[in-house]
Amino acid sequence: MKVVLTGGAGFIGSNLAHYWRRQHPEDELVVYDLLTYAGRRESLADLEGTPGFRFVQGDLLDLPSISREVQGADLVLHLAAESHNDRAIQEPLRFVRTNVLGTGTLLEACRHGDVRRFHHVSTDEVYGSLELNDPHRFVEGSPYQPRGPYSASKAGSDHLVRAWSETYGFPATLSNCGNNFGSYQYPEKLIPLSIIRLLRGEKVRLYGDGKNVRDWIYVLDHCDAIDSIAHRGRTGTTYLVSAQNERSNREVVDRILRCLGQGPDRVEYVADRPGHDRRYALDPTRIRTELGWKPSHAFDEALAETVQWYQHHEAWWGPLLPRGS
Repeated sequence: MKVVLTGGAGFIGSNLAHYWRRQHPEDELVVYDLLTYAGRRESLADLEGTPGFRFVQGDLLDLPSISREVQGADLVLHLAAESHNDRAIQEPLRFVRTNVLGTGTLLEACRHGDVRRFHHVSTDEVYGSLELNDPHRFVEGSPYQPRGPYSASKAGSDHLVRAWSETYGFPATLSNCGNNFGSYQYPEKLIPLSIIRLLRGEKVRLYGDGKNVRDWIYVLDHCDAIDSIAHRGRTGTTYLVSAQNERSNREVVDRILRCLGQGPDRVEYVADRPGHDRRYALDPTRIRTELGWKPSHAFDEALAETVQWYQHHEAWWGPLLPRGS
């Protein structure tokens, strides 16, 4: 099969590229990535030059370029996106450009390029926020209530994929997932940033009271879920991907502290960011019952492996830190 992976030099994308080469070595894999600040070709270094792998640097909004690459593809995995909430607050139109206009351009390229299957990866943030004591979790039919520029832009991209599926009979599936963690994650998100700050003798910073809850999943479990949906999911269907690891930011940081043998005095609280959602939680019943998918990594073990990866890969994350830091 010919598989095109957009955003394949980013965090989840690079992990998915490695996963795909291990699980489907017979496939031709094309990674298409603009290489913005969070896209790193170094994350794909051990795949470069291997049979069946090709990297293309390109912009999703460059219709002739992306059309050439997806022409005749058996599967397009769409992960390219701007994804950091803090940056979205500062540069909202950049997120609209990539996440909404980029997705629309890609859909048209695929629709006219005889693509056989398309899978779009999205976020749980499109559903808005739950209260800490709310017993419910989001389901596929939950109303969209995005509360920030990032989640609004991802909601827009989801709506476009569904519209192309309904209007043109385009063979698409969608998935919404919680917070991923693992190797190759840019050090602006909670887990890698906390690990790196502690390794450098600095304190971890938590927004607000640190009680905001996220639905955490190890990135390789997410990759396995994407694989299951892309090959066996019903077209026109959305699947919620969750390992059901609800943890507060403070709980996650406490586990990182224990992994590194450090105490609670290494945490400081800072002013909360605008529109900071309180809790996300997803119900994975559909993907588990229809596709038989379930995560294979325990949260604490996967987090410990992630801490060890950053301990041993300063050559990867060191150049990403601000100069003079």
